[in-house]
Amino acid sequence: MRRRHTLGSLLLAPLLTACFAAPGGDSHGDASDGSRLRVALAFPPAENLSPYGADATLLSRLGVTEGLTALDANGAAAPALAASWRRENDRTWLFTLREATFQDGTEVTPAAVAAALTHATEAKPAPAALSGVTLTAEGAGDAVRITTKSADPVLPLRLAGPSLAVFAPKAYAPGEVDPVGTATGPFELTKVTGSSSATLDRFDDYWGGRAQASGIDARFIADGTARANAVRTGQVDVAEAIPVAQAATLDKATLKETATTRTTSLHLNTGSGPFEDPKLRAAAREAVDNSAVVKGVFEGYADPGTGIYGPAVTWAEDKRVRPTGRASAAEPHGTSVTLATYDNRPELPEAAQVVQQQLQKAGFKVTLVVREYARLETDVLAGKFDAFIGARNSLVDTGDPVAVLASDYTCDGGYNLSRLCDSKVDRAVAEADAVADTGERQDAAMRAEAAVLGTDAVIPLAHQEIISGVATDVRGLLLDPYERTLVGLGTR
Repeated sequence: MRRRHTLGSLLLAPLLTACFAAPGGDSHGDASDGSRLRVALAFPPAENLSPYGADATLLSRLGVTEGLTALDANGAAAPALAASWRRENDRTWLFTLREATFQDGTEVTPAAVAAALTHATEAKPAPAALSGVTLTAEGAGDAVRITTKSADPVLPLRLAGPSLAVFAPKAYAPGEVDPVGTATGPFELTKVTGSSSATLDRFDDYWGGRAQASGIDARFIADGTARANAVRTGQVDVAEAIPVAQAATLDKATLKETATTRTTSLHLNTGSGPFEDPKLRAAAREAVDNSAVVKGVFEGYADPGTGIYGPAVTWAEDKRVRPTGRASAAEPHGTSVTLATYDNRPELPEAAQVVQQQLQKAGFKVTLVVREYARLETDVLAGKFDAFIGARNSLVDTGDPVAVLASDYTCDGGYNLSRLCDSKVDRAVAEADAVADTGERQDAAMRAEAAVLGTDAVIPLAHQEIISGVATDVRGLLLDPYERTLVGLGTR
């Protein structure tokens, strides 16, 4: 097994240091005004760059958007548009804003921020960061007062979610948000060409200073081999998610490995079809050998899946709780199932083939469907497949370990790929969400994880590292385990 990378324990106390500055160096073009960066991203926009779904991280990774808070390297809440905050009572927090300007030239005001958060609460489906949470926001002098329906001890972490980015008032129209020229980050989105490319220019009035790159030319390249070739031939400066199979073809100096809190899992559709039967889900669990997936597909750039949280979440393993109450496995007797996955991450179709063979060996008849993610997500959430293999960063939405459980595994969860609705799970998640103390919240999260795993709705396969291709003259790239950032002020 390759060396393990670890993160510090997740902290809930806010830190008063920003997390945008990064070291830099020379790049291509006119160094006096900064050159443009050429970036290849693995996922084309799936929802017209709406900040309320999967596209939210595209905007944050390109330095377009930000919210009231951000995550620091330890997973703690750090200032962003809010310079500081304090808790007034169990349900109310006051966030004091810094002086900042929207990319359309208007001022970031408490009223504008409150309106932006209100729009997020009204989005359908609800952003993952707000799963199970009801909040109201209003201006209060130079601050924004946020009140939650019930006590929310991790609200500063929640507000760091990319889906709660703040936009200028003109961005909002009924049912949509236009991020072009309306956000607050160091780079302004100026043009989007369908699902193929986007153009960004430096936002010179950014509150944190002037970015060192003059702009970004982003290309959305779903094919992993094509991304690797683009780095190898010098067509792009940065390419994310280089396939494991392509890593050996790149110069070692251009490879950057990042430990992440991302887990590849097999989700079983508990809402309809064969896997509505817990005994058949148990049969699938017993059939799957995740060590074979790690060895044969990830070639050591991953650890075998042990839970929803992997080894990059350093506190999880010592607190893990063994699932109980699992159903006994039934014989599949040729039960037909459809297994789906996407090819934006090339390892996933390979993992799906391994799992397909394992399920077939156990007695299932398996049909495999592979599409680009943008053409798959809606059907998966609608329950049109019996099983789905996906890669999910468990801390990307909020940095809070409970939030991913609420959004992905509860009856009202907005990203419930397994379509799980189980009273025991909902109760365990609700109990965890009510705990404020950091260590006790982690303990409760692990009890809730055990409740989820006990349903066999999800079978963890691998805890991944992400490989990026980076030209040797690029400096200041922001490679973080939460996969929220990529390009920042000091990237050039």
